[in-house]
Amino acid sequence: MSVGIDIGSKTIKIVELEKEGKAFKLAASGAVGYQGVSPSESKDDKELTPLSDVIRKLHKEAHIRGKEVAVALPESLVFTRTIKFPLLTDQEVVSAVKWEAEQYIPIPSSEAIIEHQIIERSEGSPGGVMVLLVASPRTLVEKYIKLLQGAGLTTVGIETEVLALSRSLAPETGTVLLLDFGASSTDIAIVKDGMVRFSRSIPTAGEAFTRALSQSLGIEYQQAEAYKKTYGLSSDLEGKVKASLAPVFSLVGGEIKNAIHFYQTEEKGEAPNSVIVSGGTSGMPEAISTLSNLLGIEVVVGNPFAKVSVDAQTTKSLANYSPLYSVAVGLALRGD
Repeated sequence: MSVGIDIGSKTIKIVELEKEGKAFKLAASGAVGYQGVSPSESKDDKELTPLSDVIRKLHKEAHIRGKEVAVALPESLVFTRTIKFPLLTDQEVVSAVKWEAEQYIPIPSSEAIIEHQIIERSEGSPGGVMVLLVASPRTLVEKYIKLLQGAGLTTVGIETEVLALSRSLAPETGTVLLLDFGASSTDIAIVKDGMVRFSRSIPTAGEAFTRALSQSLGIEYQQAEAYKKTYGLSSDLEGKVKASLAPVFSLVGGEIKNAIHFYQTEEKGEAPNSVIVSGGTSGMPEAISTLSNLLGIEVVVGNPFAKVSVDAQTTKSLANYSPLYSVAVGLALRGD
């Protein structure tokens, strides 16, 4: 059994997978909304207690058996970048990352937990090793471990949201762009042959859409949230909801174009051939077609359970919610 838990700013998702040979089968899953202090905002252990209680309850009610879990850190709070080294051995890369990390991350290396992953090794001339460097503030990691301890769980794996997303959504070959709409931030990642090559997080997300709608139409936040989910970017209601949301959506489209341009010019990478979307906003009416028109490439809603065996009844019950589980499934697919 392996368990992944995704602690978003508004919802918590948990997934348990059972290993069957080399494949995985969905054993249990659950999600719950919550309002309160996030781990990153907490000032002391006491402030984590209410959230620990929510997680403990979700673990029980979702019938999750495993107590050892993998968790994701918010992309907006970690530092991710690719570095190219000469053609070094794996051991030499470890030493090089240790010495070079300081210049690539905005916090002292003594205050960070630094991990790396070799994503490409080219033997030709001039040759080299492409490395993905991920650095997390040590205090942030400690908060997540304490939070889960408070829920009676043991943390056995910690990684970024984008790394988890790439495991559940990205194909093994080809270049794609992953787009994960959260409540407070949207994560963008370019993945080549299953490996993350570029990632960034922007603060324009689900809540920004709702605020724009609330202010534009002069309605309460909760009503704006309902309008967003019901009408989205469709032409219903004389297109008033669409007119309010379109400028914010164009902003996201512009950020995606900037990410692709940077990847092509700075990283010399090939443009993604499709965009795979996850998160709550992916279900907003006409969101996918609007994005496709903005970007000029294929846009699809990702299915995080595509690499997992799920029985027919569960598939049906998860149909409207599956995009929410992309990070949690990716964490569970680690197989910790």
